[in-house]
Amino acid sequence: METLFRKQDRLLSITETKIVRQLMKKINWNAQMIAIRGARGVGKTTLLLQFIKLNYPPYSRDVLYCSMDSVYFTNNTLLDLAEKFHINGGQRLILDEVHKYANWSRELKEIYDLYPDMKIVFTASSLLHILGGDADLSRRCIPYTMQGLSFREFLMFYYNIEIEPTSLDNILKNPAPLCEEVNKKCKPVKMFHEYLQFGYYPFYLRNQMDYYTTIENVASFIIEAELTSLCNVEVANVRKLKVLLGLLATSVPYEVDISKLSSMIGTHRNTTISYLFNLANARLLNLLYSDLNSVKKMQKPDKIYLENPNIIYALASEQPKIGTIRECFVVNQLSHTHEIEYSKEGDFRIDGKIIFEVGGNTKTFKQIADLPNSYILAEDIETPYGNKLPIWLIGFLY
Repeated sequence: METLFRKQDRLLSITETKIVRQLMKKINWNAQMIAIRGARGVGKTTLLLQFIKLNYPPYSRDVLYCSMDSVYFTNNTLLDLAEKFHINGGQRLILDEVHKYANWSRELKEIYDLYPDMKIVFTASSLLHILGGDADLSRRCIPYTMQGLSFREFLMFYYNIEIEPTSLDNILKNPAPLCEEVNKKCKPVKMFHEYLQFGYYPFYLRNQMDYYTTIENVASFIIEAELTSLCNVEVANVRKLKVLLGLLATSVPYEVDISKLSSMIGTHRNTTISYLFNLANARLLNLLYSDLNSVKKMQKPDKIYLENPNIIYALASEQPKIGTIRECFVVNQLSHTHEIEYSKEGDFRIDGKIIFEVGGNTKTFKQIADLPNSYILAEDIETPYGNKLPIWLIGFLY
């Protein structure tokens, strides 16, 4: 166990706490068991280490962080670690990438029941069914989901511009104060274009030259390692999944013809639909439906987007269309906290009642004229004009 503490000390020594994600404030850290799910690369590990550094003195042995792919677990079980840690006065056990440990759910359930005075925090892949598994943790665990950087967080990370998050309702009803604040502090149109290209993943700060290569590597790892181990995708079909993702990167927003798509990658129709669901659960795609009941029935989506604009720039074989990038951004930012559907009246229906049409600065209300609760989200504008709003406002929701 002392080996794990030494690793923790080294990691904390190189962890910066100058900028902390908004999610840190939303998590109920007093809960006995917390789960943080999210795609690879969005910053889950950094968040955990920052929490330790901000809340415990240096070299504290009251808290223990460990990654579940550590060689320590080749000869030791999680249950053994928890027992030793508790006996020595441990108060909070933080487990990173718990999906890499075979019996994670059963042993976490037992630890929860055996040591009610010890808090447990763990992270996991977006693919992991935390509230299922071999042991149901639904009554024990509070789950949270971690996104990549919002446009608001991008401004904070890259330009030290701090602006409080707001709600969609406030953006729609009273956008002027936020627009005024943002325009006083920066050039939002210019910076929004930067965000669309390289602002979603925090690791851009570490390696700007290889940013897109790193995104490609992340996507490959998710397909090759996580989908095969967590979704029972056969290793022989990994290449087909990569081909599918590449096709969608070039053609999204893809109005879905499953038969055509199946033919292009050489799979059965039902297999293709299954692959789309797996890629969406892995946070590589966003699937939109005109009727949310279709999701429950596992039907084909009406439209497909890559998960965020940065992935499109990284994976597309040709220059992405700006219209695709805009819509991808809106879907990415809104799907985190709102229900978003594909709409034939405008582009998107939000929470069943708000219609958004997305476009450039010359976009008119022709397509959504006379529709109640309808708005245009326009690129390349700095201020609102009636129900025509700057698209970048949607990046201040978290």
